Amino acid sequence: MSTPIPATLIPGDGIGPEIMDATLAALDALGSPFEWDRQIAGLGGVQAHGDPLPKATLDSIRRTRLALKGPLETPSGGGYRSSNVRLREEFQLYANVRPARTIIPGGRFDDIDLLVVRENLEGLYIGHEHYVPIDGDPHAVAMATGVNTRQGSRRILEYAFELAIAQGRKKVSIVHKANIMKALTGIFLETGQQLYQEKYKGRFELDTVIIDACAMKLVLNPWQFDVLVTTNLFGDILSDLVAGLVGGLGMAPGANIGADAAIFEAVHGSAPDIAGKGIANPTALLLAAAMMLDHCKLPDLAARLRKAIDDTLNVDQVRTGDLRGTASTAAYTQALVSRIRNG
Repeated sequence: MSTPIPATLIPGDGIGPEIMDATLAALDALGSPFEWDRQIAGLGGVQAHGDPLPKATLDSIRRTRLALKGPLETPSGGGYRSSNVRLREEFQLYANVRPARTIIPGGRFDDIDLLVVRENLEGLYIGHEHYVPIDGDPHAVAMATGVNTRQGSRRILEYAFELAIAQGRKKVSIVHKANIMKALTGIFLETGQQLYQEKYKGRFELDTVIIDACAMKLVLNPWQFDVLVTTNLFGDILSDLVAGLVGGLGMAPGANIGADAAIFEAVHGSAPDIAGKGIANPTALLLAAAMMLDHCKLPDLAARLRKAIDDTLNVDQVRTGDLRGTASTAAYTQALVSRIRNG
C-alpha cells in the first residue's frame, strides 16, 4: 500500500460509534489506505468541550481536508446550531452528493440508480430570518430571505455536469420552481441552461423539471431520471425522497464536497433509542466510505467494498432488523469482513 492518506474520523453520537466500528473493520479488511485522526463532535463535543464542533476537530479537518463522520446529535436548548450546517459553512462544502441505488431487490421499486446533487450553502438555508412584532405579539409575522448567486449556482451545476460525465450518466435534470420563484430559483435554472449551451451540449441530455412535478414523477416512475441537480431546500427534500425508493435512510450515504475539503457521512440520525443495543445497520456509513475511496482515486477498493455489501445482503442474506433480517451489527460486520477477505 502506498503512503497512508490522512483523514479525520468522527464516530458521532448515538449509534455512531457502533456503525463506525463496523465500517473501520471493513476498511481494515480491504487494507485501509487511511491514517485516522480520531475527533469528537455533536453531543460528545458539547459534553467534553462545551462546543458541538471543538477547535481540535475543525483543526484536524483543515489539516487532513478529508473526514468520515457518523451521525451527530444537535443538543436541544442552549441555542446550538446544527453541526452539519456549521461544517458545510466552515469548509465551504458547496456540493452535497446523495446516490440512491437499489441493493436489496423486491421492494416497491427495483433497479433504482439515481444521483441527487444539492447546492449546500445558499437558498433559504442561509437562515436569514426574523419576526415582526405586531400588537404585542412578538411572533406576529415571520420572514425569511433566500439568496442564490450566479457564482454559487454555476459552481454546483458545473460540479453536477462534470460528475455526470465522469460516471457515464446519460441525463441531468435541473429541478427548480422558477414558474413562481422567478428570481430565487430562476437564476439557478437560467445559469444551468446557459452553462449547458456553453460547454456541455451533446455530452448528456439536459432536462428541466418543476420541484412539485419532480416529486410526483419520482414516485410514479423514478426510472425516467438519472442525475437531479437542485437548490438547497429542494435538494434536502428530494435526497430523502430518493432514499425512500431504495429502502430508507439506512441505505443512504452522503458526501459534502468543497474546493478544500470533503466530508463523507451516513445521512441518517443518531438513533439514541437503539444505541448500545447492537442492532444498528451500518450500511449507509459503509457506502459513504466507498464514496470516500472513490474520491481518493481508489475505485478498485470502492468497488470491492460495494460488491461485498451486495453479497452479504443478497447472497448470504445477512441483514439487520430494519431490513427484515435478524443479524446484529456485529454479525453483519463479521459476514461483511469475511466477504471482503474471501472475495
